[in-house]
Amino acid sequence: MTQAVRWGIVGLGSIAHTFAKDLALVSGGTLTAVASRSIDKAKEFANEYGAAHTFDSYDALFESNEVDVVYIATPHTSHEVLSVRAMEKGKHVLCEKPMGVNPEQVARMIAVAEKNQVFLMEALWSRFNPSIQEARQLVQNGEIGSIGFIHADFAFYALGRDAENRLLNPNLAGGSLLDIGIYPIFLSYLFLGMPKKIQASSHFYKTGVEMQTSMIFEYENAQAILYSGLNSKSEMKAEISGNEGSIFLHPRWHEAQGYTIEKEGELIDYGLPTYGRGYTYEIEEVQDCLISGQLQSNIWSHQNSKDLARLLYEVRQKSGVIFPFEEQKQA
Repeated sequence: MTQAVRWGIVGLGSIAHTFAKDLALVSGGTLTAVASRSIDKAKEFANEYGAAHTFDSYDALFESNEVDVVYIATPHTSHEVLSVRAMEKGKHVLCEKPMGVNPEQVARMIAVAEKNQVFLMEALWSRFNPSIQEARQLVQNGEIGSIGFIHADFAFYALGRDAENRLLNPNLAGGSLLDIGIYPIFLSYLFLGMPKKIQASSHFYKTGVEMQTSMIFEYENAQAILYSGLNSKSEMKAEISGNEGSIFLHPRWHEAQGYTIEKEGELIDYGLPTYGRGYTYEIEEVQDCLISGQLQSNIWSHQNSKDLARLLYEVRQKSGVIFPFEEQKQA
């Protein structure tokens, strides 16, 4: 691919607006098409961000010759079906996290990508955050010795929202885990890999969704204490602690604008402000992969998405989080 990468967006909620703003900051790509079930909403979004083409159905965008790669920004439960439909039309896909609600969905999506020889990546933007990238490199270089402890949390108050809101609706795979618990789980996985054992406990809201979950990931010589919740705020400062020092990712750590290293009682702060909101880095990775002909990212690969889906599902099994559509399937 030698020309500018042509993007399409389906699902035009708040995250799509943030993505479109950051896309405008990245060279080598342009927003050419958007789709919504409401053509008025699509036209309004297109006018705001300069997209030349609007569609009142997602399939019409997937069939368009004006789009190379589609950003799927719809609720969790539609990620698999929309990604598959896009890839079967030959479109590359960046799918918002979690890529699938469970490991089976993720496996099917990857199989379709491989069959159709198209690019597929989970939009786990924190993996590309400069502070997190730098922290990982520091750990690999032995800056804080061997990791013995990780702490990461992500919580905000959301119980005042309408019961049909995607966060509180079990039919839309609501709850804290898939939406924000994915971030602490990802951080533990990034630094320590797959745990030997998982402990997890959840509290549930009146709508049936899990509203807070505490997790312990056990490793050979380390533990990760992780938390997500919708019934209170948390500090959202992550700690990676080794036998020679610690790294603290500044709040809100999943979109950190810097980090602090503590060694021998001395604290040194490093500022690493993101370009735009921070979606710019995953956008650049997608475009670099497409230009070089890669069908998956080396930074966040298909296997990484499979592992993350497996971890999320195991936490759900431990804490009793089953969605209605999964119960129907089991029955």
